[in-house]
Amino acid sequence: MKRFIPFIVFVVLAIFFYVGLSLNPREVPSPFIGKPAPAFAQPQLFESDKAFAPADMKGQVWLFNVWASWCVSCREEHPFLVELSQAKRLPIVGLNYKDQPDAAKGWLAQLGNPYTLSVVDPEGKIGIDYGVYGVPETYLIDRAGVIRYKHTGPVTREAWQEKFEPLLKELGV
Repeated sequence: MKRFIPFIVFVVLAIFFYVGLSLNPREVPSPFIGKPAPAFAQPQLFESDKAFAPADMKGQVWLFNVWASWCVSCREEHPFLVELSQAKRLPIVGLNYKDQPDAAKGWLAQLGNPYTLSVVDPEGKIGIDYGVYGVPETYLIDRAGVIRYKHTGPVTREAWQEKFEPLLKELGV
């Protein structure tokens, strides 16, 4: 029996490695799924005298996209967000995360602005409340203000079709 112990340990470790390597590292379960979007009131990027709060979007299905001008992956997803905004299917609210306002405004002027509005989060406090650990991240929030899905990384056409579309149909959008 002692001869088989190393083999059994090897098989158990191989199973753990196989399962671990088959998982998508971008799909990290969020404890916020199915819970109300964390509340905040924060100034808007282009109208700093106006504040935005998630409660302002009650009654609408909307995307909350965390982005920054310094983020390389945000540049990758940006053309698709612009395309989504042109379809006017649902509002996209941006969270400009740990960025300089002038750099953010210049970035949007150069690449197009897909956002209904963007709020600023210069210190990343809102990001902490939403469990952001990297940009870009996108949240799908329903009419009741409940987070239905969190996407980590750039929103691509494939991710949109596979993850967002079924939920949007479920939500009647």
